[in-house]
Amino acid sequence: MAVIAPLVQQIAELEARLGEHFDRHPDAEILRSLPGLGLVLGARVLGEFGDDPTRFADARGRKAYAGTAPITRASGRSRVVLARVARNKRLADACEWWAFCSLTCSPGARRYYDALRARGKTNHQALRQLANRWVGLLHHCLEARAVYREDIAWASEQTEPLVLAA
Repeated sequence: MAVIAPLVQQIAELEARLGEHFDRHPDAEILRSLPGLGLVLGARVLGEFGDDPTRFADARGRKAYAGTAPITRASGRSRVVLARVARNKRLADACEWWAFCSLTCSPGARRYYDALRARGKTNHQALRQLANRWVGLLHHCLEARAVYREDIAWASEQTEPLVLAA
């Protein structure tokens, strides 16, 4: 206990200093508005993406850099979708944690994840695909200089899925 108490205090002090610096950033309000991105994870995502608004021409480029965009290999009749290996591993890890954390605070993300799992995706595949969706939403929020809105982000998932009779 004598070792843990000072460590807990140091972590709290570091988190307070991180909060002071992060909140001064012009994109902090946008990042903090996204469900699942708290102070530490938001700062990590911002640090890995960088803050140059011209760095990524579109959401596809940002997703590829994050490593959340899948690679499709097609030849003749076969088509395989694979996870991207060449990526920023720290950013990919942060995005998957972001996706995981968003499941409890975003009903849209939870519905999207559950639908992926119902289609047979593994937990890891579903989280990666959800992370890919979040990176795209982040890009659009930064591009529009607008905070996240749940009703707009998941509007297409609000409707009931079409069920075909067997």
